[in-house]
Amino acid sequence: MPINTHIDLKDAAVPGLLRRLAAMLYDGLLLVALLFVATAAITLPLGNPDGINLLFFQFFIFEIIPLLFFTCFWIWGGQTLGMRAWRLKLVREGGYPVGWNDALKRHLAALFSLLCLGLGFVWVLIDPKKLAWHDRFSKTRLVIVK
Repeated sequence: MPINTHIDLKDAAVPGLLRRLAAMLYDGLLLVALLFVATAAITLPLGNPDGINLLFFQFFIFEIIPLLFFTCFWIWGGQTLGMRAWRLKLVREGGYPVGWNDALKRHLAALFSLLCLGLGFVWVLIDPKKLAWHDRFSKTRLVIVK
């Protein structure tokens, strides 16, 4: 499927919670590996951070790297590697590719969904359109691609 293709949402199937969680598990494993590499790349030449540097290091590792990981994949093709394995694609409400603003909103809203004990994700089970909180807030949708 070409990267910047419009998807007709009338015909698109919406994934349930289990498929979303499976893609998240794949992406989580990839992200952990990336965090190990980033930590080694910083601490091996510079040593262990301390004081204010430790706070900056933790912010960089646990927020900036995941932010870049997800938003860059979503912008370039609408799929992370886990989403690709489970045939999911992220699109805007109208079926068009997401932009930087959409991806940033989705990432921040997904953090909120996660921090609320995952309720934003579980919302998919009771939402009539199978949308999570971050889907609604960012005006994006996950669809199943063939």
